Amino acid sequence: MPEQKISRRHVVGGAAVVGVGVPLLAACGSGDTVASDNGDSGAAATGPQKLGATSEVAVGSGKIYPGANVVVTQPTAGTYVGLSATCTHQGCQVSSVSGGTINCACHGSKFSIKDGSVVQGPATLPLEKVIVTVQGADLVEKG
Repeated sequence: MPEQKISRRHVVGGAAVVGVGVPLLAACGSGDTVASDNGDSGAAATGPQKLGATSEVAVGSGKIYPGANVVVTQPTAGTYVGLSATCTHQGCQVSSVSGGTINCACHGSKFSIKDGSVVQGPATLPLEKVIVTVQGADLVEKG
């Protein structure tokens, strides 16, 4: 089989096609869909979502619901606080709740279980609030 040489013109031309084609393909998506915690993608967000039982959230602590990207804390008995589980520093999902703080393992940020305010940086913004209600014995996120 004869050896073929690729000219610089072919390489530059190919790079130009990729440089134009990829952004055009990306623009074809609407970006209006949300992935649900049950693995479906492309489904629009729908109403309230059951997170779990109130008994899963200890007083003075909290629980992370990764599929819903929500952390629920109970700073005092019977008071539940819903917050985004996305760290405001660089978008990592928070990893634990202990010692009165919601902790991000990526860069060490810590947030108050009372209101999501920054206790320790590098984050400078609080966690976003999420509306969570108690329905019977369950915690429900208002979607």
